[in-house]
Amino acid sequence: MPIPPEYQRASLDFEKFLLDAREASDLTTTNQVYTMVQGVLQTFRRRLTLPEAIYFAAVLPPVLRAIFVADWDTNEPRRSFGDRDEMIQEVQSLRADHNFAPDTAIQAVAAALRKNIDEARLDRVLVTLPAAARDFWCPEYCNLAR
Repeated sequence: MPIPPEYQRASLDFEKFLLDAREASDLTTTNQVYTMVQGVLQTFRRRLTLPEAIYFAAVLPPVLRAIFVADWDTNEPRRSFGDRDEMIQEVQSLRADHNFAPDTAIQAVAAALRKNIDEARLDRVLVTLPAAARDFWCPEYCNLAR
């Protein structure tokens, strides 16, 4: 069986995603973007049940999927989707001394994600999640069934 194409080009696809996220966030380096992306993915993951998180991870490209599940304490208490400002502060708290995530970090990562994956597949996953989880990824511009 040949290596699936998504694994063969994983590094190139991840680099393209980082560049798109850098542009969407107005950050200057991919190192800054990596921390922002990791913070956004962890913030989202903490609010899902284990089955929801696994279902969501399956739609991510390989490197983002790895980041999403890395260092995961599955026994950590689940957090609620609360105030967006609180979730942004959570994103910004990851490696706080080296975190340059803007207040628009979640939107920037969402825009880059949508630019780099099959949006229809993502939306099929998002409609199965609670409304707050859907809103996390597309509060302004998604027309997902509620």
